[in-house]
Amino acid sequence: MTPFTRRQVVKALGITVAAAPFFSRNVFAADTIQVGILHSLSGDLALAEASVVDAELMAIDEINAAGGVLGRQIKPIVEDGASDWPTFAEKARKLVGEDKVPAVFGCYTSASRKAVLPIFEQLKGLLYYPTFYEGLEQSPNIFYTGPVASQQSIAACTWLMENKGKTVYMVGSDYVWPRVTNKISRGTIEKNGGRVLGEDYLPLGATSFTSIINKIKLHKPDIILSTVVGGSNVAFFKQLLSAGVDKSKTTVLTLNMTEEEVSGVGAENAKGVLTCMSYFQSLNNPANAKFVAAFKKKYGENRVVGDVMECGYNSVYLWKSGVEKANSFDIAKVLASTSNLELDAPEGQIKMHATNHHMWKRARIGEFGADGQVKIIYETPLIEPAPYAQA
Repeated sequence: MTPFTRRQVVKALGITVAAAPFFSRNVFAADTIQVGILHSLSGDLALAEASVVDAELMAIDEINAAGGVLGRQIKPIVEDGASDWPTFAEKARKLVGEDKVPAVFGCYTSASRKAVLPIFEQLKGLLYYPTFYEGLEQSPNIFYTGPVASQQSIAACTWLMENKGKTVYMVGSDYVWPRVTNKISRGTIEKNGGRVLGEDYLPLGATSFTSIINKIKLHKPDIILSTVVGGSNVAFFKQLLSAGVDKSKTTVLTLNMTEEEVSGVGAENAKGVLTCMSYFQSLNNPANAKFVAAFKKKYGENRVVGDVMECGYNSVYLWKSGVEKANSFDIAKVLASTSNLELDAPEGQIKMHATNHHMWKRARIGEFGADGQVKIIYETPLIEPAPYAQA
């Protein structure tokens, strides 16, 4: 996917951004309510984040077409975090402090979330964070709608140790999510009788994995566990294939790549790679069939959806349900009303935890096929979110 400039976003989507003049800040018409969307539309992470904006905007359009929220139409203000943590913080302060939006849907990396967290807490804003993440965090001003470690990395590594071998080599991008996730994964691996043979990191955006792949081939692990993020996945999986790593003999599992990223990585490079998420496009249920059909109708038959996109879509509906239950856009009232809220989501029935602001979700493991879609090979029942679980 080509990263988008702010001007291209305005032209293509007709939405409000800081440089666009169609809405004045702090002006709320009686029949509208503004919300914030904050993701990377440029830079290395646009490969993963721009599509999440599409899903969030689709949810807004659907809600507006059905009458809006409490009789108001939702107007999104879209800001570009530009794959840069200080920019995320700056845009968050604008959305909450100046635009005074009652909700923001956004962030992708843990680094961007941690950059904005103190702003949301200081200014009493409300963020819906849609990405799977490492846990070890709980904020009164954030709803975490993606899987936490107990619902992803811990579940995946437990399954790997039972089914795919006992030796592991870890490769990740160099920031908080990969490092903490691998620390938790190492604990799970060792608890289940496994051993980590190596652990390497490269900066976000890195494109040369040759030396790491050579070390992997030297160590001959049963499993390669990847926490490589964003555009670097293109290089990593292409170079694994070129280096002759046989996925029928060495299991490769990524904790970061969804069907949407595969459209940029190339299905031929991802074929045979395993992934662990709560949602896959291939899920067979009425809510998912409706979601996938609507997305393709809106954005094109060749577009695909993945876990973070679905979580972003769910986030908008979760906010709507909280507002309607509270009968108010007041953030404190919405926070209180969202406890135990259930949602018939494309991934199946999910529920907000009563106290910790995380979702009850399933862990699913699947294998990428030649078409870039996932064949599901394992799934758990609903797992209670445990944000501070470490193994």
